[in-house]
Amino acid sequence: MNARDDDRRDRLSDVFLDEDTIPRGAIEADHERAVAIFDLVEENTFAIPGRDDGPYTMTISQEESKFTFDIRTSDGEQALSIVVSMTPFRSLLKDYFLICETYYSAIRTASPRQIEAIDRERTKLHNEGAELIGHRLSERVTIDQNTSRRLFTLISTLRWKI
Repeated sequence: MNARDDDRRDRLSDVFLDEDTIPRGAIEADHERAVAIFDLVEENTFAIPGRDDGPYTMTISQEESKFTFDIRTSDGEQALSIVVSMTPFRSLLKDYFLICETYYSAIRTASPRQIEAIDRERTKLHNEGAELIGHRLSERVTIDQNTSRRLFTLISTLRWKI
């Protein structure tokens, strides 16, 4: 992030996971979560229509099959709380995780052509997930496609059972 980005109000400056509802996982899972959070914070567009008090922080908590995105201003005032059901993501995430496992296995033994075909399918599913999360949030916040992709990456790391 460059100095000009620090001045932008339409962004997330930090993302936290509520440790009471999203416990730490295996070392690999925690690493994937940390990378996803870093990527999301490093480059994002996140605005709340009608407000100009960003940048925002976001804390993600989980209750049953729902994620809550608690959005706060830099002084800690709650700006917005969004609850998103993961039910519509269930089959997409199942397919995505399956293709990811296939991809990681293929890297060791498959031909470059086979790996590329699997990677195209993995990218297609990731794009579908990004579109779905973008659509689910679109009535409450304004995010761009890359932010949707990074947010889906984070969500998938929270749901992946490593």
